[in-house]
Amino acid sequence: MPVSAPSHPPDPDPLEVAADQAIAACGGDAREAVKALIVANEYLEHRLQELASPGYARGRVLPRDRKDWYD
Repeated sequence: MPVSAPSHPPDPDPLEVAADQAIAACGGDAREAVKALIVANEYLEHRLQELASPGYARGRVLPRDRKDWYD
């Protein structure tokens, strides 16, 4: 009789794991997890707009009312 190699369960899908973690972090409430992820996404979109905006330099946003900063 041939010896078969031990079978290993497939690696879990990282997206499924992340979804389970988000739901668990919200006490098992999937609706609350979706709302939290929407808020997090909006925050990240806002930060990305800040980082991509003109005037963002050396880790800070330059005020628009200081014309001498742009010379």
